[in-house]
Parts: sequence; structure tokens; C-alpha cells
Amino acid sequence: MRRTNRIALITGSSSGIGKATAVRLAAEGYDVCVNYHVDETGALDTVRRIEELGRRAIAVQADVAVVADIFSLVDRCIAEFGRLDVMVNNAATARPAPILDIAEADWDRVIGVNLKGVFFGLQAAARHMVPQGGGRIVNISSIHEDAVMVGMTSYCAAKGGVRMVMRNAAVELARHNITVNNVAPGAIATRANATKLADPGAVAELHEVIPMGRVGTPAEVAAVVAFLVSPDAAYITGSTYYVDGGMIRQFTDK
Repeated sequence: MRRTNRIALITGSSSGIGKATAVRLAAEGYDVCVNYHVDETGALDTVRRIEELGRRAIAVQADVAVVADIFSLVDRCIAEFGRLDVMVNNAATARPAPILDIAEADWDRVIGVNLKGVFFGLQAAARHMVPQGGGRIVNISSIHEDAVMVGMTSYCAAKGGVRMVMRNAAVELARHNITVNNVAPGAIATRANATKLADPGAVAELHEVIPMGRVGTPAEVAAVVAFLVSPDAAYITGSTYYVDGGMIRQFTDK
């Protein structure tokens, strides 16, 4: 335990990377506001795991593509715990489609959750962090903030936007003692990837493009988040940290 009386909010923390991050930060001594969109059961399980570690937690429903929901989520966290020290913008979605077939509604949903939701989550958190003297913001991005993925243009566009939101915010908010960084996972064993990871052929193809030859775990992503919000990372801001077994190098170093 390294932190006490500190509060973290993690969007999309009913499963996967968000759940692992919530539990890891609880183990580090944080009380946690758990956010979910539709998976209340998963969110309550996250709360249970946090409470088993001796920390406080609440589950709050919010759709991060709706700005009013984001502000309400942050306000609820502040009302419950009195402050907000760490904001992890993790919630994400994907609607795969070729460029010629992307529907407007699908484009809007992906950009709404993955980019708009990140920006306004960051803004809402920072508005509370400035008067309290600082804070930490981490966005869960993706290697696809840099790497092309055919059939995922809306997702890649959103993640590329998150990279620039992070860079701009890091510069603007540094004078307020607020750090802003991205954590960019590669192939991670989450529920969203369950179908692909159940296909031996697809797994073999993944291993071919991952230099370390394996898929990562949500806990490995959460560990990097835990570092970036720790006292050891007080002078780190404005960068992306890849958690991908070297996968990004296969795309960008050719």
C-alpha cells in the first residue's frame, strides 16, 4: 500500500482493463469510483473485489458519450468521496467496418465514447483537480493511436485523437500540477477479444506480430497505470506508454 485517502475514478471498469486497474489501485490504497454503462453485475463485482481489499468503492452508471453523464459521474464521485485524485479514461467501444460501409451512427458512437468521452472526462476531472492543487489523468489509448488497422478506421481515428488531446492537455495543465499520459495496450486478453482469442489460427497470427510471442493481460496494463499515478511518476507527463510486447514496432519501424 503506497497511497491512502486518495480517490480514483475509472470509466468502463466493470470488466477487462478497467476492472484490473480499479482493483490494482485499490491494492495501492485508493478508494475507487467504478463506472459502467450497461454491465451492472460486472461493476458490482469490481466493487466487491475492492471492498475485499479494505477500500471503499461505489458503482455509478454513466454513458461517457453523453457529456451530462460524464459531469454527473464526476460530481457523484466528489460527493461520495470528497475529492478526485486520479481519473482513468478507459471506456471504449469499436464498430468494425470497411471505409466504404461505415454508417454515420456507428462512426458517431465510436468517436463519442473513445474520443469525446475521453476529452470531457479529462475536462470534468481537471476542473476539480485545479483548485485542489493537482492530480493525475491517464487515458487508455491503443497502439492504434499510431498503427493502421484495416476495417477499424473510426477506432483508429478516435485513438489518434486521444493522443493529441493528451499532448495538449499535458502542456496546458502542467502548471496546475496535473499530469496527463496515455497507456496504449496492444493485444490484451479481455472480453472484447474473447472470440478472436478462442480461434487458434487467429492467436497464431497474433503471436507472429508480437515480438514477445504472447498476448498481454489486463493486470499488465493496470501495472503501468499504477506507476503513472504514483509519486514515482510526478515528473512524467505528455507521453504514451505502450503495453504490447513490442507489437507497435512491427507497424512503425518498417
